[in-house]
Amino acid sequence: MNARHSSAGWLQHPGAALEQAYRHIQHTRMQGIPILNPAICVESVGFRRYQGWWAGVLITPWFINLMLLPADAPLPDGPAGEERLVALPEGIMPFLPGSEDSIGPYLMCSLFSPLPQFADQQSARDTASEVLRLLFEIPAPPAATPAGPDLSRRRLFGLGGA
Repeated sequence: MNARHSSAGWLQHPGAALEQAYRHIQHTRMQGIPILNPAICVESVGFRRYQGWWAGVLITPWFINLMLLPADAPLPDGPAGEERLVALPEGIMPFLPGSEDSIGPYLMCSLFSPLPQFADQQSARDTASEVLRLLFEIPAPPAATPAGPDLSRRRLFGLGGA
């Protein structure tokens, strides 16, 4: 196990370890598989802490996945191989459990697989960043409108003062 990873979870940002693990997978288990997009390389994008987990996107030549790894909190539990629904700020997403010896347990939500629609690394990175923005950016509350009409229920029904 990596020094940044304990049995409880990732103590530090998992991006570099994920990249190393998936580059190894690319050059071993995925070697020669025709679905690999040669314009795309392994890259972690936008990992941040969220509810005791690390959440971000992993780009590989064969998929782009939203990933959750444990940090301070365990991952949602469930039967082996079964989907787990995880509430994110902008919606509930389905995740499948996985594990690799070098990184431990994780949850993954497939965003794209395979990747023929991506011409280059920058387009994959931009897509990953936009997905994270859409899922995790909590919209700001609407600004108060200055001196507009009083639309309170009491005023509308003639129960308020003049």
